[in-house]
Amino acid sequence: MGNVHVLDHPLIQHKLSYIRDKNTGTKEFRELVDEVAMLMAFEITRDLPLEETTIETPVTTTNTKVLAGKKIGLIPILRAGLGMVDGMLKLIPAARVGHVGLYRDPETLKPVEYYIKLPSDIEERELIVIDPMLATGGSANDAIQSLKNRGAKNIRLMCLIAAPEGVEVIKEAHPDVDIYLAALDEKLDDHAYIVPGLGDAGDRLFGTK
Repeated sequence: MGNVHVLDHPLIQHKLSYIRDKNTGTKEFRELVDEVAMLMAFEITRDLPLEETTIETPVTTTNTKVLAGKKIGLIPILRAGLGMVDGMLKLIPAARVGHVGLYRDPETLKPVEYYIKLPSDIEERELIVIDPMLATGGSANDAIQSLKNRGAKNIRLMCLIAAPEGVEVIKEAHPDVDIYLAALDEKLDDHAYIVPGLGDAGDRLFGTK
Protein backbone atom coordinates (compact mmCIF):
# COMPACT_ATOMS: atom_id res chain seq x y z
CA MET A 1 0.00 0.00 0.00
CA GLY A 2 1.44 3.39 -0.99
CA ASN A 3 2.18 5.74 1.87
CA VAL A 4 2.76 9.49 2.01
CA HIS A 5 6.05 10.52 3.63
CA VAL A 6 6.60 14.18 4.51
CA LEU A 7 10.35 14.65 4.91
CA ASP A 8 10.50 17.17 7.72
CA HIS A 9 14.28 17.31 8.21
CA PRO A 10 15.19 20.81 9.46
CA LEU A 11 17.55 21.51 6.53
CA ILE A 12 14.84 20.55 4.03
CA GLN A 13 12.28 22.78 5.75
CA HIS A 14 14.73 25.69 6.03
CA LYS A 15 15.67 25.60 2.36
CA LEU A 16 12.06 25.10 1.27
CA SER A 17 11.17 28.41 2.94
CA TYR A 18 13.59 30.22 0.61
CA ILE A 19 12.33 28.22 -2.39
CA ARG A 20 8.80 29.47 -1.62
CA ASP A 21 9.89 33.10 -1.23
CA LYS A 22 8.89 35.14 -4.29
CA ASN A 23 12.03 37.28 -3.90
CA THR A 24 14.34 34.30 -4.51
CA GLY A 25 15.84 34.71 -7.99
CA THR A 26 16.40 32.03 -10.64
CA LYS A 27 20.03 31.22 -9.78
CA GLU A 28 19.39 30.86 -6.06
CA PHE A 29 16.09 29.03 -6.66
CA ARG A 30 17.87 26.48 -8.88
CA GLU A 31 20.64 25.94 -6.31
CA LEU A 32 18.16 25.50 -3.47
CA VAL A 33 16.06 22.99 -5.42
CA ASP A 34 19.27 21.10 -6.20
CA GLU A 35 20.21 21.02 -2.50
CA VAL A 36 16.75 19.96 -1.32
CA ALA A 37 16.64 17.20 -3.95
CA MET A 38 19.93 15.87 -2.59
CA LEU A 39 18.63 15.95 0.98
CA MET A 40 15.41 14.24 -0.10
CA ALA A 41 17.44 11.58 -1.92
CA PHE A 42 19.22 10.89 1.37
CA GLU A 43 15.84 10.29 3.05
CA ILE A 44 14.17 8.38 0.21
CA THR A 45 17.04 5.86 0.02
CA ARG A 46 17.00 5.14 3.76
CA ASP A 47 15.53 1.64 3.29
CA LEU A 48 17.72 0.44 0.40
CA PRO A 49 18.94 -3.11 1.14
CA LEU A 50 22.56 -3.79 2.02
CA GLU A 51 24.78 -6.86 1.66
CA GLU A 52 28.07 -7.80 3.29
CA THR A 53 31.37 -7.73 1.48
CA THR A 54 35.00 -8.06 2.50
CA ILE A 55 37.58 -5.33 1.94
CA GLU A 56 41.12 -4.61 3.01
CA THR A 57 41.71 -1.42 4.94
CA PRO A 58 45.31 -0.15 5.33
CA VAL A 59 45.27 -2.01 8.68
CA THR A 60 43.40 -5.29 8.23
CA THR A 61 40.72 -7.24 6.38
CA THR A 62 37.16 -6.49 7.49
CA ASN A 63 33.54 -7.21 6.67
CA THR A 64 31.59 -4.16 5.56
CA LYS A 65 28.34 -3.29 3.79
CA VAL A 66 27.50 -2.15 0.26
CA LEU A 67 24.21 -1.58 -1.54
CA ALA A 68 22.46 -4.74 -2.67
CA GLY A 69 19.47 -5.59 -4.77
CA LYS A 70 17.68 -3.30 -7.13
CA LYS A 71 19.35 -0.57 -9.09
CA ILE A 72 17.94 2.97 -9.09
CA GLY A 73 16.30 4.80 -11.99
CA LEU A 74 15.48 8.51 -11.82
CA ILE A 75 12.57 9.59 -14.03
CA PRO A 76 12.03 13.37 -14.11
CA ILE A 77 8.77 14.58 -15.63
CA LEU A 78 9.67 17.25 -18.20
CA ARG A 79 10.44 19.96 -17.73
CA ALA A 80 10.42 21.01 -14.08
CA GLY A 81 11.55 17.57 -12.88
CA LEU A 82 14.93 18.22 -14.51
CA GLY A 83 15.72 20.73 -11.76
CA MET A 84 15.90 17.96 -9.14
CA VAL A 85 17.98 15.37 -11.00
CA ASP A 86 21.52 16.70 -10.50
CA GLY A 87 21.09 16.96 -6.73
CA MET A 88 20.02 13.33 -6.56
CA LEU A 89 22.84 12.17 -8.83
CA LYS A 90 25.37 13.69 -6.42
CA LEU A 91 24.29 11.05 -3.90
CA ILE A 92 23.39 8.24 -6.31
CA PRO A 93 25.84 8.67 -9.22
CA ALA A 94 25.24 5.15 -10.55
CA ALA A 95 21.51 5.79 -11.08
CA ARG A 96 20.24 5.75 -14.66
CA VAL A 97 18.07 8.65 -15.79
CA GLY A 98 14.98 8.36 -17.98
CA HIS A 99 12.73 11.18 -19.17
CA VAL A 100 8.98 11.43 -19.61
CA GLY A 101 7.27 14.32 -21.42
CA LEU A 102 3.47 14.41 -21.51
CA TYR A 103 0.68 16.79 -22.36
CA ARG A 104 -3.08 16.42 -22.39
CA ASP A 105 -4.88 16.51 -25.72
CA PRO A 106 -7.32 19.42 -25.32
CA GLU A 107 -9.98 17.58 -27.33
CA THR A 108 -9.86 14.11 -25.79
CA LEU A 109 -8.21 15.09 -22.47
CA LYS A 110 -6.13 11.92 -22.80
CA PRO A 111 -2.39 12.04 -22.05
CA VAL A 112 -0.10 12.25 -25.07
CA GLU A 113 3.56 11.28 -24.73
CA TYR A 114 5.64 13.72 -26.74
CA TYR A 115 8.90 12.31 -25.39
CA ILE A 116 9.85 9.18 -23.50
CA LYS A 117 13.32 7.68 -23.15
CA LEU A 118 13.95 5.11 -20.43
CA PRO A 119 16.69 2.76 -19.27
CA SER A 120 16.28 -0.61 -21.02
CA ASP A 121 15.90 -2.52 -17.74
CA ILE A 122 13.24 -0.45 -15.93
CA GLU A 123 11.39 -3.58 -14.78
CA GLU A 124 14.45 -4.42 -12.64
CA ARG A 125 14.97 -0.95 -11.22
CA GLU A 126 13.64 0.97 -8.25
CA LEU A 127 12.23 3.99 -10.10
CA ILE A 128 11.86 7.43 -8.57
CA VAL A 129 9.50 9.68 -10.55
CA ILE A 130 10.46 13.31 -9.95
CA ASP A 131 8.33 16.45 -10.25
CA PRO A 132 8.59 19.49 -7.96
CA MET A 133 4.83 20.01 -7.84
CA LEU A 134 2.01 17.53 -7.27
CA ALA A 135 -1.03 19.73 -7.94
CA THR A 136 -3.97 17.99 -9.65
CA GLY A 137 -1.96 14.78 -9.91
CA GLY A 138 -2.63 14.50 -13.65
CA SER A 139 0.96 14.55 -14.93
CA ALA A 140 2.32 12.25 -12.23
CA ASN A 141 -0.57 9.83 -12.71
CA ASP A 142 0.04 9.69 -16.48
CA ALA A 143 3.81 9.31 -16.06
CA ILE A 144 3.46 6.47 -13.55
CA GLN A 145 0.97 4.71 -15.84
CA SER A 146 3.39 5.09 -18.78
CA LEU A 147 6.11 3.39 -16.73
CA LYS A 148 3.80 0.58 -15.62
CA ASN A 149 2.70 0.04 -19.23
CA ARG A 150 6.38 -0.62 -20.03
CA GLY A 151 6.91 -3.13 -17.25
CA ALA A 152 7.97 -1.02 -14.27
CA LYS A 153 7.06 -2.65 -10.96
CA ASN A 154 8.74 -0.60 -8.23
CA ILE A 155 7.91 3.09 -8.39
CA ARG A 156 8.17 5.95 -5.91
CA LEU A 157 7.05 9.54 -6.48
CA MET A 158 9.13 12.44 -5.18
CA CYS A 159 7.86 16.05 -5.13
CA LEU A 160 8.84 19.23 -3.30
CA ILE A 161 5.28 20.19 -2.48
CA ALA A 162 1.84 18.67 -3.00
CA ALA A 163 -1.81 19.58 -2.69
CA PRO A 164 -4.08 17.10 -0.89
CA GLU A 165 -6.12 16.74 -4.09
CA GLY A 166 -3.10 15.49 -6.07
CA VAL A 167 -2.06 13.10 -3.32
CA GLU A 168 -5.54 11.55 -3.32
CA VAL A 169 -5.45 11.08 -7.11
CA ILE A 170 -2.17 9.16 -6.91
CA LYS A 171 -3.22 7.12 -3.88
CA GLU A 172 -6.40 6.05 -5.64
CA ALA A 173 -4.89 5.36 -9.08
CA HIS A 174 -1.60 3.86 -7.84
CA PRO A 175 -1.99 2.50 -4.31
CA ASP A 176 1.35 0.70 -4.65
CA VAL A 177 3.35 3.94 -5.11
CA ASP A 178 4.90 5.64 -2.08
CA ILE A 179 4.88 9.47 -2.21
CA TYR A 180 7.75 11.52 -0.75
CA LEU A 181 7.21 15.25 -0.13
CA ALA A 182 9.06 18.13 1.48
CA ALA A 183 5.64 19.63 2.35
CA LEU A 184 1.95 18.82 2.03
CA ASP A 185 0.26 22.15 1.33
CA GLU A 186 -3.23 23.41 2.07
CA LYS A 187 -5.20 23.15 -1.19
CA LEU A 188 -5.49 23.95 -4.90
CA ASP A 189 -6.90 27.33 -5.91
CA ASP A 190 -9.38 27.92 -8.76
CA HIS A 191 -6.52 27.91 -11.31
CA ALA A 192 -5.09 24.59 -10.02
CA TYR A 193 -2.15 26.34 -8.34
CA ILE A 194 -0.95 24.91 -5.04
CA VAL A 195 -1.62 27.20 -2.04
CA PRO A 196 0.60 28.51 -0.45
CA GLY A 197 2.84 26.83 -3.02
CA LEU A 198 5.89 28.31 -4.72
CA GLY A 199 4.52 29.57 -8.04
CA ASP A 200 5.42 27.81 -11.29
CA ALA A 201 8.46 25.63 -10.62
CA GLY A 202 9.45 25.36 -14.29
CA ASP A 203 9.35 29.13 -14.84
CA ARG A 204 11.32 29.80 -11.67
CA LEU A 205 13.93 27.13 -12.48
CA PHE A 206 14.51 28.17 -16.07
CA GLY A 207 13.78 31.91 -15.96
CA THR A 208 10.77 31.73 -18.28
CA LYS A 209 7.32 33.21 -17.99
